Amino acid sequence: MTRTTVHLAVYDTFADWEPGFTTAQLTGHGYTVRTVGLTAAPVTTMGGLRLVPDLTLDELDPGDSALLLLTGASLWDTGDTLAPFARAARTFLEAGTPVAAICGATAGLAREGLLDDRAHTSAVSFYLAATGYAGGARYVEADAVTDSGDDAGGASRGALVTAGPTEPVAFAREIFGLLGVFEAEKLDAWYRLFHDSDASAYEVLEG
Repeated sequence: MTRTTVHLAVYDTFADWEPGFTTAQLTGHGYTVRTVGLTAAPVTTMGGLRLVPDLTLDELDPGDSALLLLTGASLWDTGDTLAPFARAARTFLEAGTPVAAICGATAGLAREGLLDDRAHTSAVSFYLAATGYAGGARYVEADAVTDSGDDAGGASRGALVTAGPTEPVAFAREIFGLLGVFEAEKLDAWYRLFHDSDASAYEVLEG
């Protein structure tokens, strides 16, 4: 059975603008987005929005999910409050379920050791280097990066998407490609439209 539920982690200081391109298109293409909090208590985003999680982290099962989506938040860099979400990402990847992380969430994954042996990106390389992680050699200077999860021994792990805070459109593009939301030509057109304001891309998307 194809999984059609995407789980979006929400927490105080959540960077609410970062997942918008992703969640809007996924919802429009048959996916259900459910929010996941540390507890059932409401959270307040960086933009001042109040959100009530649909479920709690201890209720989250990678077997019920198409993707775990982690966004930036000030809390990623001010302590270990959000570390349980990084541990959940490990559980997802080990179960073969994809994870997508943008902005400060990449630092959380770095601290958890999840970027040590995977191609990845973030805001800048020295931001992740400050975490003390061992994956600096796998850092890629790109808007967004997808690591398929296949290791040298041929074993398959969950795919991992990473991006920096200024690249929510490229982040969404990688997620759409991973989940097969658009075929290649339309994916390129979608990116050109929303990233480059290329009006000619409308013809491809509507065709």
